[in-house]
Amino acid sequence: MKRTNAGILLALVVVVLLGAVSTTPALAQDPVPTPSVDEINAIAKRMYCPVCENIPLDVCATEACEQWRAMIGEKLALGWTEDEIFDYFVLLYGDRVLSEPPRTGINWLIYILPTIFVLIGIFVIVRGFLLWNKPLESLAVDRAEPVESDYISQMEEELKKRN
Repeated sequence: MKRTNAGILLALVVVVLLGAVSTTPALAQDPVPTPSVDEINAIAKRMYCPVCENIPLDVCATEACEQWRAMIGEKLALGWTEDEIFDYFVLLYGDRVLSEPPRTGINWLIYILPTIFVLIGIFVIVRGFLLWNKPLESLAVDRAEPVESDYISQMEEELKKRN
């Protein structure tokens, strides 16, 4: 019996020592920082709700949005950057989750077309003003030369007959 108690005691001491040695590195590490609600909402503001149409993720009250915000908090706690988080959600749900489409492919038209339309509009307005201010003499018909046509001469003859 004494031998059994000594074996159990030795095993217990070894387990306690191994436990102390293995937990020391874990205790020495910094605690994982918990991201604030403002940090989470700063990222969620630039994303849209997966369920609702055109509602930013930071103000949506659906359960899906709450889960997404929790997931953003987890990713931030793991040290992910904003771009990594956006890439993760785009990979899962597509570009529709982003409030600003990526500037690649055909999405460039969203950024270029408004500028082109504004420039065309300015050109049309300036040209209209220049034509509007053009003197009317250049548009008027020269009355020094009588305009002769068969129709006019026929009309004059008909009028002479009636008088």
